[in-house]
Amino acid sequence: MSRDEKDAKAIDSKEELKMANERRIEELLNINNRYVRTQRHLEQYSDISDPENLRHASRIQEERKDRMENLKNIIAYGKHDQVDDVENLEKNLEYTQGYVENNASHMDEFSLRKTLEKQAHRKEQLEFLD
Repeated sequence: MSRDEKDAKAIDSKEELKMANERRIEELLNINNRYVRTQRHLEQYSDISDPENLRHASRIQEERKDRMENLKNIIAYGKHDQVDDVENLEKNLEYTQGYVENNASHMDEFSLRKTLEKQAHRKEQLEFLD
């Protein structure tokens, strides 16, 4: 491989990394915006919310914190968490899809809607992680 080819390849690698980091920053901002909106909502309405909804929101907030921390580490240090997020998301998508297909007729409307929303969020996450 000639020096010019190596230089061109290095430039391509830098451009790919730059584009990937731009997507990661955009995803980090999106997650942070959702985190902040949910946090405000919890602060305003926690006294009238259903306890189960509060627990669910807390779990989602923890997931968001973890994802933000992971994206920060990838952007700043080039390090991923030990957990394979893509594999976990794909597995959760597959299992949940099977569950919905088998149980949608037995689920209440709220649970079905929330499950489908979660599936949509998982698909979005996969797009940004790939």
